[in-house]
Amino acid sequence: MEKDNNSDLVHWYVVYTYSGYENKVKATLEKIVENRGIQDKIQEIIIPMEEEIEIKDGNQKSSIKKVFPGYVLIKMIMTDETWYIVKGIKGIFNFVGIGEKPLPLTNKEMQTLGIDDIVKLDYEVGDTVRIITEPFYNYSAVIEEIFKDKKRVKVKVSMFGRETTVELDYSQIQRI
Repeated sequence: MEKDNNSDLVHWYVVYTYSGYENKVKATLEKIVENRGIQDKIQEIIIPMEEEIEIKDGNQKSSIKKVFPGYVLIKMIMTDETWYIVKGIKGIFNFVGIGEKPLPLTNKEMQTLGIDDIVKLDYEVGDTVRIITEPFYNYSAVIEEIFKDKKRVKVKVSMFGRETTVELDYSQIQRI
């Protein structure tokens, strides 16, 4: 798997859509990305959904509902070109941000919103990372194994001249 040289520029952004336009916006943007061949710039488009189970008259009914109606998440590299492409789609009101300046979501915000399962690990086995939680805060570590299903990594930490293997959540590491 080849590493993306622009991986530090890729962020999740949120756009406001007109009510009920989320699916149309997603489909339109996916088609534009495919037609223009800009999958490297606009990488993923998500409408956060969750299963809702309702019990009525003793019967269990399951339905899929939008977690944040009126919002679509886009993983992209923000450039003038991508900004104009996204803003030009019918049904999009604006990016979430300050005025016309879109603000990317942080991983912590993604987790707070309850959508941490869509945060992708942008590392590979062999990469060096920094641990950002105790008890190994600020130690460097090398990724040995990635458990995507559990959103965890196994890293090797060198401390006091000895190497220790530790399993951590994605949220406990960051790129150096």
